[in-house]
Amino acid sequence: MTRVIACTAVCLLAATAARAQPAAADRADLIVTARRIYTVDPDRPLVAALAVRGGRIVFAGSEREAMALRGPATRMLALGDATVIPGIIDAHAHLLGLGTFLRSVDLVGTPSEGEVVARVAARARTAPAGEWIRGRGWDQNRWPGGRFPTDSALSAAVPDHPVVLTRVDGHAVLVNRRALEAAGITAATPDPPGGRILRNPDGSPSGVLVDEARSLVDRVVPPPSREETRAAVLAAVAEVNRWGVVGIHDAGVEAPTIGLYEELARGGRLTLRDYVMVAGDSGATLERYLREGPRSALDDGHLWIRAIKLYADGALGSRGAALLEDYSDEPGNRGLVITSGDSIERIAVAALRAGFQVCVHAIGDRANRWVLDAYQAALDSVPTADHRFRIEHAQVLSPPDIPRFAALGVVPSMQTSHQTSDMGWAGRRLGPARLAGAYAWRSLLATGVVIPNGTDFPVEAVNPMIRFHAAITRQDADGQPPGGWFPDQRMTRDEALKSLTIWPAWAAFMEHVAGSLTPGKYADFTVLDQDIMTVAPERILATQVLMTVLGGETVYQRSAR
Repeated sequence: MTRVIACTAVCLLAATAARAQPAAADRADLIVTARRIYTVDPDRPLVAALAVRGGRIVFAGSEREAMALRGPATRMLALGDATVIPGIIDAHAHLLGLGTFLRSVDLVGTPSEGEVVARVAARARTAPAGEWIRGRGWDQNRWPGGRFPTDSALSAAVPDHPVVLTRVDGHAVLVNRRALEAAGITAATPDPPGGRILRNPDGSPSGVLVDEARSLVDRVVPPPSREETRAAVLAAVAEVNRWGVVGIHDAGVEAPTIGLYEELARGGRLTLRDYVMVAGDSGATLERYLREGPRSALDDGHLWIRAIKLYADGALGSRGAALLEDYSDEPGNRGLVITSGDSIERIAVAALRAGFQVCVHAIGDRANRWVLDAYQAALDSVPTADHRFRIEHAQVLSPPDIPRFAALGVVPSMQTSHQTSDMGWAGRRLGPARLAGAYAWRSLLATGVVIPNGTDFPVEAVNPMIRFHAAITRQDADGQPPGGWFPDQRMTRDEALKSLTIWPAWAAFMEHVAGSLTPGKYADFTVLDQDIMTVAPERILATQVLMTVLGGETVYQRSAR
């Protein structure tokens, strides 16, 4: 009998031990613990642990519960006092543009035209004779007098290299005399449709080309090789990961670049989730992808090709945004039309029939109105539920058009850092009355829409903390203006976090797999050194990204210093 009891006890202990170990199929590959994990999941908004298997979250809750999924091979990531949020998504960006910028002359923040010329001249001294020099980031609104530059000083300082310097918004360029000559631009050259050649009093080109006039020079600039483009993209991906960003909505991508993305994704080098907006202003590219149809979650969710990008107008800073009334600081100018409402309607109809989303750049109140009109007409022709058509930027709105976004199901995809960059001079462009509809986040949110938040990089810095800070304060890095610029339009912290995570995921039809730390979704998360949901607003911009994780794998880790 004693032998039977002993055997029974041993068997019970063995069975208990077996039950204590999860079955191999249930074991987590990774368990993450931290003091605060903000999930952006309304069912479990704040947890202490995550469990990951096969690149997806399988559990979010307490540390004790997560440990029930621990097996012999489970990796442990104990983050202590760090804060974890869902992987940050940039809802409007230009990946190749960022890569090109990283290899160009950096003109961001230059306080004068003289500083621009000095930086370009320094690059010219080390460049082979005759080589084209590219730069980006100048903004005449930061300079004394706020006037556009001319080619005079640049041509005198750099006579032997053709130079193309892109304005911060990407909608104007400053070129020197050598570049004007290479492009054959003279006083007799007419303004192209949708573009403007700024001119001297005698009618000769001043060196500044706005919007579609940029193409006059672009067509003679030697294109980069495929290897140069590949290197630029990889550099941009690394930069994006460094700032805690795991996904982007990549606005206006041409077919060769999309092909490169596919190659990098297949090879495991595209360490982000890239939601591609096909360049709709390229007829051949547009026709090809409409014919092929949308594709989603390619190469384990690294690439989506299911949206089309168009441009309605230009930018406010270069006076190319299309306004209903004249610019307050340039009577007679109401901006530029890049794509007409009829063309937008036609492409939107084709997109609806092919299953594509449409995303149209519109900044001025006139451009936003004609895009809304075009969308309404297209949806009347092809009634579609849950189309999620978007207006990119939606910066200046006529108040009667604000409720039309919700009524039509149109998503205002906005960039909160544009407000803090533009607030110093937007009033000069628009006058006080029109500012009521400018960067109007609260007015839009009150109608029931969501606002996916991006940077438009390289127009703005990649750092998502700038977006978060701007959203909740409407102040710049120096805390100006006191109380915020039109503070009634601020977001709450909860809204600001959603604008970096679940709202961009939803705007890209990815809410079922991304945007929150919910079981079943990709294990994409960002680790921060402080809690942006509770820290004082003035400390937010000091937040450091400690780690970026994509599908349970670390793609960036801050080195110890």
